[in-house]
Amino acid sequence: MNPLLLLYSHCVIVKGASRSVICDLQRRKIHPVPDSFVSLFTEDRYCNVSEIHSQLDDEGKEVLNEYLEFMEEHELAFYCSFEELPLFPKMAEEWLFPAHISHCILDAEQDLFYFDKGFLQQLENLCCNFIQFRFFKEVSFTELYRIMELVASSQIKSVEIILPYTEEDNFYQNIELLVRKYRKISSLTITGASSTKIHKEGNYGMGFILQTDQLIDSELHCGVIHNSLFSINIPTYTESLQFNSCLHRKIGIDKTGNIKNCPSMKESYGNITSTPLQEAVYHPEFKKYWTLHKEEITKCKDCEFRHVCTDCRAYLDDPENIYSAPLKCGYDPYTCSWEEWSTNPLKQEAIYHYKMKEFIAV
Repeated sequence: MNPLLLLYSHCVIVKGASRSVICDLQRRKIHPVPDSFVSLFTEDRYCNVSEIHSQLDDEGKEVLNEYLEFMEEHELAFYCSFEELPLFPKMAEEWLFPAHISHCILDAEQDLFYFDKGFLQQLENLCCNFIQFRFFKEVSFTELYRIMELVASSQIKSVEIILPYTEEDNFYQNIELLVRKYRKISSLTITGASSTKIHKEGNYGMGFILQTDQLIDSELHCGVIHNSLFSINIPTYTESLQFNSCLHRKIGIDKTGNIKNCPSMKESYGNITSTPLQEAVYHPEFKKYWTLHKEEITKCKDCEFRHVCTDCRAYLDDPENIYSAPLKCGYDPYTCSWEEWSTNPLKQEAIYHYKMKEFIAV
């Protein structure tokens, strides 16, 4: 039998304060494991099973064998010899993306007065291919069709739309017609609906229609950290090693037209009515959050989920500290437990600061 158990290159160990996880970045799964087990693996991703066995008593061997079976069953690792190690190199951890800006988030009450061919040309000059539209009030289908007609003939590859439910006749039928006609819509989420569910499944990652009973009527709803929102894949993992997993190469415009890193943040770099996007991007302060990664953020740096989790710099536990943990994270990496963030006594001062009391009570 080959003596070494070698992790597949896409299965990476992330150590936290109280436990570790193995992230399977291809199957998009997370496997919590004790620190004592992952400590058996070297920096070259292998453990010498024969050598470890020789140091254990019968009880220890039984426990180890259970973990080894678990690793094989979930195809996280495989056996090989010392001679074969060079055949299985480590996964490259560089992050490359051919764009000045990768994603654009546009907030609006009911319409986007500035969204035209000229605006799309500005995005094209920045090589941006993804847009998220967030409507906080009822938006007409006339406006949605106007926007999507412009997108259809542009370089934009994928669009997400978030809008509130309305009581008009044939609302869901009209939504389905919109998504069916414009294949660049990856997902359309209806907020304030009667229930939370997938209204219509998509195909190959496009055309999903989702609905939630939560009404999203302002930018205050942004920044929620939850395990259901984890992004377990190679691009997210590699980007998070060096960059901020929320704001890096992102641009946003709030509902009044102010250009920001994210529409929920307070810093503005001009208004879209008078400031070109490229000018805002090259503002000396615009990129200050881009390299603020999880290893520098309080609590996050001790969390085993830090490389598959998003971030939020708009709402912080300590509003005066840019290295503070996200306010809307209820996970405690020291006890490995989740709680409702909004009821945490230590977060009440920040909730008051951001004027979220009324929003939370709803």
